Amino acid sequence: MTATADAPTTAPATDHRTAPVRTYAVRTFGCQMNVHDSERLSGSLEAAGYSPLAAGERPETADVVVFNTCAVRENADNKLYGNLGQLAPVKAQRPGMQIAVGGCLAQKDRSTIVERAPWVDVVFGTHNIGSLPALLERSAHNRRAEVEILESLETFPSTLPTKRDSAASGWVSISVGCTNTCTFCIVPALRGTEKDRRPGDVLAEVRALVDDGAVEVTLLGQNVNTYGIELGDRGAFAKLLRACGQVDGLERVRFTSPHPASFTDDVIAAMAETPNVMPQLHMPLQSGSDRVLRAMRRSYRSTRFLGILERVRAAIPDAAISTDLIVGFPGETEEDFQATLDVVAASRFAQAFTFQYSPRPGTPAATMADQVPKAVVQERFERLVALQEQISWDEGKTQVGREVEVMVSVGEGRKDDATSRISGRAPDNRLVHVALPEGAEVPRPGDMVTTRITYAAPHHLVADPAVGVGPELGAPAVHRLRRTRAGDAWDRRQAASCGVPAPAGEPRPAGAPVALGLPGLRR
Repeated sequence: MTATADAPTTAPATDHRTAPVRTYAVRTFGCQMNVHDSERLSGSLEAAGYSPLAAGERPETADVVVFNTCAVRENADNKLYGNLGQLAPVKAQRPGMQIAVGGCLAQKDRSTIVERAPWVDVVFGTHNIGSLPALLERSAHNRRAEVEILESLETFPSTLPTKRDSAASGWVSISVGCTNTCTFCIVPALRGTEKDRRPGDVLAEVRALVDDGAVEVTLLGQNVNTYGIELGDRGAFAKLLRACGQVDGLERVRFTSPHPASFTDDVIAAMAETPNVMPQLHMPLQSGSDRVLRAMRRSYRSTRFLGILERVRAAIPDAAISTDLIVGFPGETEEDFQATLDVVAASRFAQAFTFQYSPRPGTPAATMADQVPKAVVQERFERLVALQEQISWDEGKTQVGREVEVMVSVGEGRKDDATSRISGRAPDNRLVHVALPEGAEVPRPGDMVTTRITYAAPHHLVADPAVGVGPELGAPAVHRLRRTRAGDAWDRRQAASCGVPAPAGEPRPAGAPVALGLPGLRR
């Protein structure tokens, strides 16, 4: 479906072919899928001639501000319209500024966005993110809001140009959409039924990312372990993991998210037997109560869930397992909640993303009887968080004294400057803050630092070579730096951002869009 709203906007018609290069800023809300979609939005805009806003500049100073929205949480609407309201007076003072809204909330609300915020220029859905540059042009030319919402996917979005946030890591979608019918979830209605990419296309993108300097990829899907059913191969996901193990230069492979109902032993074997598949698993539990799981239409029960964790840990002893939990689902009793506490205690999660249930219009759970009072939900939520915090801390303490290789990242250690540390991720995806020995070479993002853990907190680990871990553990301080192709790619990206060319014979700057199927839309 394509619709054009009648609401006028304040943006005058502009001939962008003769105007200075226009800048853009993308603000992202929601899950990893949205983060990856935003990389595609950035790539599409740059392929069309737009330039990213300079580092440190406020988003509202951009010529085009794009909101990539989420519709999963109850406050998603308020967050979006609050941000749009703040931009209204800014846009009124800046002729030619444009505002675009995309993502799941745009797919759901459609023309309602323009009715509530008539200063918005473009609204686009989850199935046509590649249309944004053309819609911006059309809106400027027609001097009215353009609303285009497609009901189904026409082209797999990974064929779009992509500007990755990281030189070292990349997201790779193996499927989009979902065929499950969880009663609390609106995602299938907004992203459609599951569509799988051909394994060859996935691997081609993985290789392209590695050729561009990446050493880590994360395979994305609403339910990655049902990948291949549409292709007639129920074992396709395990085969894909093993195939990623054959990609030269690919050091780390992760994936998110699987579904307990369809998680099979061939995937566990592939994880254990493929060296570059990391010892990390995100396995959404949602509730430990079998009665609540039934009401959620989650087609597994707590004993199956715990059995999966037991088999994973038997095959991969060092695996760090995380989860998603919902507190206060309609009809949840104290007995149901206690069952969740019991399963969490038995699961020993390294980390849990815990949410208070919020009704989403259009989902079966929103109209269920016995909605749990807010005060009860809050009290249960606090108890669950306290339990998981203690478990996370206890599990973190088991890492003290271990030698780990940390891939250095950008921006994860907010206090790094004050503490003279660098930050990154261990193979099991735990966040590690590393103190550099005096006189040590400073690693680049994407480089690897081998170190020994000296301290654990619930949400991070610390490695301080000056402290060590005590003679009683017999573990001396460790610090070894390994420079990587990803660090080299970061150097090239920095050179390009400063207008300094990379050395002769070097590949193109890592920050340039990776075109994987469609020609660029340049003028």
